[in-house]
Amino acid sequence: MSKRTEFLAGERPEDVLFFLHEDAVSNPGALAEYAERVEDGHVLVLPGDDGRSAFKSATGIDPMGLAQAAMGTEGDIHDDLTGATCPVADEEPEQNHTTKFVFAFAEEQNEEVGGLYAEGDVVHAYAVCACGERYSDKWVVDG
Repeated sequence: MSKRTEFLAGERPEDVLFFLHEDAVSNPGALAEYAERVEDGHVLVLPGDDGRSAFKSATGIDPMGLAQAAMGTEGDIHDDLTGATCPVADEEPEQNHTTKFVFAFAEEQNEEVGGLYAEGDVVHAYAVCACGERYSDKWVVDG
């Protein structure tokens, strides 16, 4: 089972996952040892602090800053975390709406918090679109 599959199943709550679109990576060969190749890019699953650092290094974007900027805009991030549908794509069809980056982490089930968190582990995902839009999505892990 791949690290990404384990992450998506809620089995890697200490790790972060990020997707880098192939057009957003200047040296994809440098990722070969660490990343899983997917259709449009690369996925890395790394321990929390290392993963946040690697994401910032690869993208120039602080992942916690991304989370804050993206939280106000809901979007549809694919449940495999390798792309998304930009929430402004219909309003701005002339723009490029390719998903450049996705950053995600999982939060373990917490019945005390209630809501979504009482139902199971929750994946928090944040995306950056080529048009500049930043948006978020979250869901309960299918168990």
